[in-house]
Amino acid sequence: MSILFWVIVGIIAGWLAEQIMGRNHGLITNLIVGVIGAVIGGFIANALDFSYGGWIGSTIVATLGAIVLLFLLGLVKRR
Repeated sequence: MSILFWVIVGIIAGWLAEQIMGRNHGLITNLIVGVIGAVIGGFIANALDFSYGGWIGSTIVATLGAIVLLFLLGLVKRR
């Protein structure tokens, strides 16, 4: 997939994750959270043998991974 695809999916996934988790970040932070979330979500989806593809599937998996990332960061930040 192209870099542009991952940038767009990362921004969307990061924004969706921040809305779901009740956070407020900027565009660059959303991109970083979304792309890292895509890696986490892809790893989890592959481990569970979950098949995804296209814009919608990739965005859902990346958003779920970004939610996991924000949740874990929230646990670390509280300590």
